[in-house]
Amino acid sequence: MTPTPAARLLDALHRFNAAHPWDHNARYHPWLLRQLPRRFGTALDVGCGSGDLVRLLARRAREVHGVDADAEILDRARQSTPAPASAAVTYTVADASRALPDGPYDVITCVAVLHHLPLAETLTRLRDRLAPGGTLVVVGCARASGALDHVLGLSAVALNPVVGWVKNRGRPAPRPVSMTARTREPRETRAEISRTARRILPGARLRRRLFWRYTLVWRAPAP
Repeated sequence: MTPTPAARLLDALHRFNAAHPWDHNARYHPWLLRQLPRRFGTALDVGCGSGDLVRLLARRAREVHGVDADAEILDRARQSTPAPASAAVTYTVADASRALPDGPYDVITCVAVLHHLPLAETLTRLRDRLAPGGTLVVVGCARASGALDHVLGLSAVALNPVVGWVKNRGRPAPRPVSMTARTREPRETRAEISRTARRILPGARLRRRLFWRYTLVWRAPAP
């Protein structure tokens, strides 16, 4: 069967994006850091993957703990963490759907991981690990639902190859290590995530974002 013009266009777009990859999550790292104090004591990065965000947090924190269920990608994270930062960094294999280090932590981050985990239970666990006055920042993925989500999705489809071309200076490139982590499609819509988050984290701020993301910021009540 001859592919339709639409199918050929999608295939060409997929091949172009594969040849010019860029990390959608890393795009939000500068924004994420702006939500945090200039200096803090302890931080936990849940689903840290290759450790890119852990290394950024280590520039501000006394201690940073990165946890991930994938032992292989944690080995890559350790190899990529230079000696000056490694003194403040610990990487641990852990299934965040079952347990997390006890804490408490002044900062907890969770980037493109929450949709892999049971939503309410994980948000409750993150809340309980946060120190009084601490900050939780989530960059998440939600299932598209409604006109606005689909408009943003189509905008991202159009912009994605442009950003990939610019970031790779028009040349084909290998996938970053951060993009080798396992992925899955999100189950919950943004509305479902918002309802659950506001129940467990009163006052949490959620926003839709480009490139199939949303953000959540919550600050624990001060003592």
